[in-house]
Amino acid sequence: MVNPHFDDTIKVIGLDADGKKYDKVSRVQARAEESGMHIVLDVNSQLYPMRAGENYRMVLSQTLNEDGSAATTNSDGNKKSLADRFEYVMHGLLYKISDDKNQQSGQVEVAVYISFGGLQLLMKGAPEKMAKFKVDQRLFLLLLKE
Repeated sequence: MVNPHFDDTIKVIGLDADGKKYDKVSRVQARAEESGMHIVLDVNSQLYPMRAGENYRMVLSQTLNEDGSAATTNSDGNKKSLADRFEYVMHGLLYKISDDKNQQSGQVEVAVYISFGGLQLLMKGAPEKMAKFKVDQRLFLLLLKE
């Protein structure tokens, strides 16, 4: 069974807050419903348009294999894949983790930065929610509109 690093419903609260910089990319601002994490995510808006007010299931996992085996061991083409249940999938590298102070609450938050071939993900949340994340991890991001 897959034990993802993150599995939550996110609500899109805004798009391209600093203006649209690229024709095919949108910067999505979202809030995770259960964990309360703040999310900034770049998506290919031509392939997967997202809109403010919509909800999506977002998963971050080290593998696409539903049995939880490593991503590189899928030699059997019939093996069930997590990607089969989602609409948008990216593969990237976690390159930075930092501690930030929340401007509103004054509490420490952990910020995780992941690059998906130039598209970026920033997640900020409580330190206990970020314990699984490690620098240089390769992760899959999966999205499904709810």
